[in-house]
Amino acid sequence: MTTFMGFDVKPANKVSTAPVVATGLIGGWLTARETGIRPLGGVVLAAAGIWAGRSWWARGGATRTAALSAVYIAAFGASHPLAKKIGAWPSVVSVTAATAAAAYLINDAAQ
Repeated sequence: MTTFMGFDVKPANKVSTAPVVATGLIGGWLTARETGIRPLGGVVLAAAGIWAGRSWWARGGATRTAALSAVYIAAFGASHPLAKKIGAWPSVVSVTAATAAAAYLINDAAQ
């Protein structure tokens, strides 16, 4: 374990990132929706992205981190126009499923 500010933190190469990106996308959307403060949802989204990126970097270096970060950011961006077509909740769930699957297949399963 690594210690950060007095807390034991799992080493970056041991973190499963699929649930982290799911938490970031769904949690960010839900935070923005429930509080009405969209930037607060962005903070949740960014925090999860940074946490996942830490693990992507530890396991796969710059290339993997860049690829999965692009998928994560694209999913966030794609959820907005998709929401106009199918609704907010189905849109967020769809992009989250795709992003979590990518994180799992490219990073988490590649141990």
